Amino acid sequence: MTIDFKKGEGLVPAIIQDAGTGKVLMLGYMNQEAFQQTQQTGLVTFFSRSKNRLWTKGETSGNTLTVVHIELDCDQDTLLVLVNPTGPACHRNTETCFDTEGSAQSYHHRSFQSFTPTEQALQFIAQLEQTIKERVKNPIEGSYTNFLFDKGLHKMAQKVGEEAVEVVIDAVAGKTETMKGEAADLIFHLLVLLEASGLSLAEVVQVLESRHKPRE
Repeated sequence: MTIDFKKGEGLVPAIIQDAGTGKVLMLGYMNQEAFQQTQQTGLVTFFSRSKNRLWTKGETSGNTLTVVHIELDCDQDTLLVLVNPTGPACHRNTETCFDTEGSAQSYHHRSFQSFTPTEQALQFIAQLEQTIKERVKNPIEGSYTNFLFDKGLHKMAQKVGEEAVEVVIDAVAGKTETMKGEAADLIFHLLVLLEASGLSLAEVVQVLESRHKPRE
């Protein structure tokens, strides 16, 4: 992805869109450093023109935007960022920054229960990924996540292999009830391994999306 940062004197607009609903949530600006940090962390990071520094959405409120996919427009100077929001995108506590005063619905009116089961699952996985990141930054005594990071990459990889085998065994045996638990363990340990390897779930999804694009 070759972005033309020169047109906007080092900045490009980034349109933020909810990957689940298709709603445009907000508009921000990224410089090259903000774009790189967004890719590395999987969280939308802007360049704040008022504060003159990088600003990760939700760094104080906790209302982060987890990247699902990034597209570049035909002129290579505008980004479309598909995200999974973990809270209201607007500082007014509304779902989007484009809701008008008086008619804007509070984000909380769209409760977690109103999402489809698949949307709820994706929201939780995004939150789980952020919890893992938080445990790495701020270790908690007795945390299993911190235990895995203390043991290192080989232990994490071993656990992913073990859980994958358990999923296969239960699948072949038709034990769907216990298979759910083993699959949950597999997803968790895979998220831990990705974090330890410097990868994000968003990057994995991007690979999946690229494989499903129509062939020219």
